[in-house]
Amino acid sequence: MPIITSLRDLPAVDKLVASLGETRLPRTVTVDLVRSALDVARSEIQSDGGADPETIARDLLTSAHMNRSTRVLNATGVLLHTNLGRSPLSRKALDAMSLAAGRYTNLEIDLSSGQRGGRGSYVLDLLRTLTGGEDALVVNNNAAALLLALAATSEGKAVPVARGELIEIGGSYRLPDVMATSGAKLVEVGTTNRTRIGDFVTAVQIHTVGAILKVHPSNYRVEGFTAEASLAELAELADGARVPLIHDVGSGLLDKEASWLTSADSAWLSSEPAVRQSLERGADIVTFSGDKLLGGPQAGIIVGSSETISKLRSHPLARALRIDGATNAALASTLESYAEGRADEIPFWRMAHLAESDLMERLGTVREGTGGEVRDGISLIGAGSVPGVGIPTPQLVLGGADHLYLPLLKGKVPVAARRQHGDLLIDLRAIDEADDATLTEMVIRCR
Repeated sequence: MPIITSLRDLPAVDKLVASLGETRLPRTVTVDLVRSALDVARSEIQSDGGADPETIARDLLTSAHMNRSTRVLNATGVLLHTNLGRSPLSRKALDAMSLAAGRYTNLEIDLSSGQRGGRGSYVLDLLRTLTGGEDALVVNNNAAALLLALAATSEGKAVPVARGELIEIGGSYRLPDVMATSGAKLVEVGTTNRTRIGDFVTAVQIHTVGAILKVHPSNYRVEGFTAEASLAELAELADGARVPLIHDVGSGLLDKEASWLTSADSAWLSSEPAVRQSLERGADIVTFSGDKLLGGPQAGIIVGSSETISKLRSHPLARALRIDGATNAALASTLESYAEGRADEIPFWRMAHLAESDLMERLGTVREGTGGEVRDGISLIGAGSVPGVGIPTPQLVLGGADHLYLPLLKGKVPVAARRQHGDLLIDLRAIDEADDATLTEMVIRCR
C-alpha cells in the first residue's frame, strides 16, 4: 500500500483487514489491532504528513503473534532461565499435568471414605517424607509462601532480618515490600556485611516479635569481611522467645546429600542451603520454590512444624494463594521421582549432569554446519540460584552478535543465545540432542 498523506484516503477497517490476508490470529484480535494501526497512521499523517497503515498493521500483528506462547530453543547456557519459563518438566510430570487438566480427578476427595479430603494430601505426604518436616503446605510461588508465613505469624508484630538479606530479585520483587504487605514490621539488624546473633537478641528484647526470618541471598554473594548468625543460633533464640524461625532458602534443593549426584557433579552446590538440613538445624518452617532446583512446576512450598503450618493453613490468604489441580499433579510426579531415586529423569538434573565430552561431540557436529570456534565456557544455573557458580561447558562462539541475536529469536523456531563481548555464544547444555539439527538450521538461515 502506498504512503497515504490525507486522512480521507485512510482505508476502512474491513478493507485493511482483507488486504492483510491470513494473520494466524483470531479475527476479533486482528480487527482490534487494525483499528490501532489506523489510529497510529492517523496520528502520523497529522504530525508527519504521511503513513503506511498496512505496514503498521502487519508490524502490530507480527508482534502479537510472536507474543503467543511458543517453543524456544534455549542456547543461552542458563538452565533455569526465568524469561524462558525456568525448569522444563519431566515427561512423567507433563503426563500427570495433562491428565489432571483434562479430566476430573480426586483433588479434594478421599476415595477410600467418600468424604471430602484435603487438597493435594499426597503431595504433602511426599514432602514430609523427603524433607523430614512434620507438615507441609503448597501455594502458587515462593513469594506467596513467604507472604503467607509472615501474615499468619507476624501481622502487627516485628520480624528481625539481617540487613545483608533484604533481597531484591527480578521483576522488582523486594523483601521489605512483601513484609509490609503481610502486615509484619521489618526490623533491620546488623550491617550489610556483618550480622551477629547479638544483633538479633537486641531486637527481640526491644520489640514484640512475631517471628525471626533468615533469607538465603540466592542471586548475589556478600564476600570478604563478613559474619552472619548461624541457623542454630537463631533457632535457639527463636525457641527462647517462643516465636517461629522462618528460613527462606529459595531455590529448593531438597537434601544436601543430593544422593542423585556424584561428589564431582555436586561441587557447584556446596554453598546452597538445603531444606532437610535447615529443618534439622532448627528452622520451624522452610520456604522454597518448586520450579528452580527442585525441577518441578511453579509453586511455593512450605515445610516444617505442624503447629506453625496449621496457623498458615487456617489463614484467609491460604485459599487465595493455593495451587490448582494440574500443578498439584505435576508437583506430585516430580516429588515421586526423588522418592523413587530417579531424580535424573528430571530435565534440570539431566542437563546439569551432561558430560563435557558429550557436549563437545555435539558441538563439533553443529560447528560443521555453522562455522565458529569452540571454546571452554560456563553454563549458569539461573533463576537466582547458586549465584556466582557455574558448570564447565564447551560453547560455540560465533561473531556478529548484533546481527544474529534478534533474527534467531524471530526465526521459524526461535533460538535464544547469549551475547558476550560482541560474540554470540551457543551452549547446548539446555538443548535436547534431538533439536541440534534444528538449531543448526536456524543459525545457518541467519548467517
